[in-house]
Amino acid sequence: MDSLFKHKCVPCEKGGSVATADEIATFKRQVPDWDIVDVNGIPTLKRVFRFKNFKQALAFVNQVGELAEAEYHHPTLVLDWGRVEVLWTTHKIKGLHKNDFSMAAKTDALVKY
Repeated sequence: MDSLFKHKCVPCEKGGSVATADEIATFKRQVPDWDIVDVNGIPTLKRVFRFKNFKQALAFVNQVGELAEAEYHHPTLVLDWGRVEVLWTTHKIKGLHKNDFSMAAKTDALVKY
């Protein structure tokens, strides 16, 4: 996880390269709790985090938001009572990039169960 955790997000340009299948396999091993799902035809990293109550879930959402702003790479966040769904993808390239896996690793580091 160190390599992904230390990675600083780089801007992606429209039409840029998505991660290769080999890169995805390598990165995925470093964030095993994340699933790769299809969202409107776009590969996306997804993980559901569970909390004891709404307040803890909201605090986590705010932490993810601060992380996203610092890296200038933003997820889709779904907040529910005691539950937060986090989705990472790179919209400009319509797929997964090392940035997404890096942000998944950094999101995991925020969790303090």
